Amino acid sequence: MIPSKRTDRSRNLILDAAEAAFQRASFAEISVEEIAQAAGLTRQTVYNLFASKEEIVSQLISRAEARKDAAFRARIAANEDALQGSAHWCLANPAIARLALTAPAAKPSTSPPAGRASFQLLVRDLLVLGQRQGVIRKDEDPNIMALVLLGTFAQALLHALPDGAFPDKKLKYLLRLLVEGIGIQRPSRAKSIPKRTKKTKRKTAPKR
Repeated sequence: MIPSKRTDRSRNLILDAAEAAFQRASFAEISVEEIAQAAGLTRQTVYNLFASKEEIVSQLISRAEARKDAAFRARIAANEDALQGSAHWCLANPAIARLALTAPAAKPSTSPPAGRASFQLLVRDLLVLGQRQGVIRKDEDPNIMALVLLGTFAQALLHALPDGAFPDKKLKYLLRLLVEGIGIQRPSRAKSIPKRTKKTKRKTAPKR
């Protein structure tokens, strides 16, 4: 069944109200009743269109991802710096990024969700770009690396999201830690042990 224009309008009102609400408070602090009141609709209308607050958040994140996807796809096509793409998405969408990182969600899958734009898919493709640029290792699956990046990088960004203040210097520092790792950088054995040079036997003239 194709949704009516009235249904689409009500869904957008709910999502707009939810987005505004989550800009000032966390997922746990906002109720469905508050979202319904801000949208000018009844609580029952909200539940007719969304099964739960979690579904509202999921749809809100999907909408934000779809809106931003084209712009970041253009940056990927332009071969821009792959390492900073995901961070800039978070900083450009602080409220949505906070929701994506803190709201209850389904167990993450190795593969990005099929059939729609998603932050996970964008990060995966940024990593593939980085592999082509020679700044991301090529011996690992970009899908797995995307999950690692989302888990570590995203959590480190959370403290910056309330006011969106994250200087480029701090961003580059965090990116360096992620790329180089937190272990002590030791020279490889091949580099640390000097190669032995073969001794060439000196040819002596035959005795007469």
